[in-house]
Amino acid sequence: MKNLETYLEQKNQWNAIFGHTAISFPLSQADANDLMNSIASELSPENLHCDGEASITHVRKKAKFLDRVQTELEQYCLNNWLDTPECIY
Repeated sequence: MKNLETYLEQKNQWNAIFGHTAISFPLSQADANDLMNSIASELSPENLHCDGEASITHVRKKAKFLDRVQTELEQYCLNNWLDTPECIY
């Protein structure tokens, strides 16, 4: 769950900047849904490729990280009796 924890830390840093509440473990169903929506958003082609500005190395690294986060979030949901949200991008 290292990748999920790292992603959550990054997300909370942005949440602090914009005045949103931090997300912490244990995750609620709403938290899991919000995280999966964020992952889906970041995996969308325009965000993943930074509107064509990102290098292929950056895109591959970011996609690989987000795929691991998604997998860990899905496993977390299964382990904690939460409905597994879909990652639609």
